[in-house]
Amino acid sequence: MASVDSPRSEALLERIRGRLRQLYHGRSPVALRFQIAVTVVDLLIIAFFIATPVLRDVSAFLWIDYSVAVIVTLEIAARFLASSNMPRLMRQPAILLDLFILATLLAPQWLENFGFLRILRLWSLSQKGFIWAQLRTTRYREWENVARALINILTFLFVVTGFVFTFFFREAGGLAGYVDALYFTVATVTTTGFGDLTLPGTAGKLTSIVVMIVGISLFVKLAQSLVRPNKVTFACPECALQRHEPDAVHCKACGHKLKIPDPGD
Repeated sequence: MASVDSPRSEALLERIRGRLRQLYHGRSPVALRFQIAVTVVDLLIIAFFIATPVLRDVSAFLWIDYSVAVIVTLEIAARFLASSNMPRLMRQPAILLDLFILATLLAPQWLENFGFLRILRLWSLSQKGFIWAQLRTTRYREWENVARALINILTFLFVVTGFVFTFFFREAGGLAGYVDALYFTVATVTTTGFGDLTLPGTAGKLTSIVVMIVGISLFVKLAQSLVRPNKVTFACPECALQRHEPDAVHCKACGHKLKIPDPGD
């Protein structure tokens, strides 16, 4: 009996894996709807991560936290099943980050001081090719670099805000402490430096220095994306050069004839 059930179980598992591959990597209407739904759920989870410092004192916080942990566990398991090369997937930074985030969700009291790193899931979300593939099919495809730079800045701002709140403003607690942390972060990153909020001690000064250096670099990257000539992302079939002028006929690197689709195609 076991010998009969085993092939059936393997066949069922393969059907599930095949279906998940179609949903995660396919381009059918059903697959696109599934990928959009997954992205929406990701955004809701990220919103919860951002609001965590304010929600931590709510009586239902742990229930929400563990519910999110279940969702993240199911999503990671589905990605592993959909993968054709699990060892390679395991080495990807995005999956390692998600596993760490899952650990902070399962042990929120033990890993409380690392909870601010959950916001990095926003960066992980930005690494999904599905989002940018959909953007490239619209008239706004030339804004891809700007959108990527903006996501990097937002991720940095919220990660730093979480860090500053955790280690410097937690005593203030709740929304007021989080707003103070966000205010300090934005004032420091933009080098406005009003001076009404400062971080105490040597650790506070070092934190401010790092925030200013990294923050101004990200703002420069965003500014470059806004002012430099618009280009589209289209891999040259010959040399794989990614960035081209919207009206390019030939690749500027190898001269291969390009067939860049119009946004409406």
